[in-house]
Amino acid sequence: MGMNIGNGGDDEVMVEMNTTPLIDVMLVLIVMLIITLPIQTHAVKMDMPVTNAPPPTELPTVINIEVDFDGTMRWDGSVIRDGEMLKNYMLHAANMEPKPEVHLKPHKLAKYDVVAKVLATAQRLGLTNIGIVGNEKLE
Repeated sequence: MGMNIGNGGDDEVMVEMNTTPLIDVMLVLIVMLIITLPIQTHAVKMDMPVTNAPPPTELPTVINIEVDFDGTMRWDGSVIRDGEMLKNYMLHAANMEPKPEVHLKPHKLAKYDVVAKVLATAQRLGLTNIGIVGNEKLE
């Protein structure tokens, strides 16, 4: 990007285009684009409680649901035979007052489909206090 001065007096026509002003304009446009871009904020919207209610005096009951690698489900240790039995257990738990906590513990080789069906059934029946208990030490 040097400047062609010539050979000291030859009347030759300069055929190279001077790109220096074009580069200056391009740099100004890039700076203006960077300044005018909105700042990206990565926010997670959460529904936070709005009341200052005192904490509950009695602890809610905890229901443990385990999903094995072969799709076998257990409700507090007892085997669940099918989806209808799971639905009945969850319907009974949803009618309890106060609402119980559901601890879902899937095996690391369990199919996602089975775990997603358990979560969807719980949500559909009104069990909203669900936690997924993970393996603290994965191999």
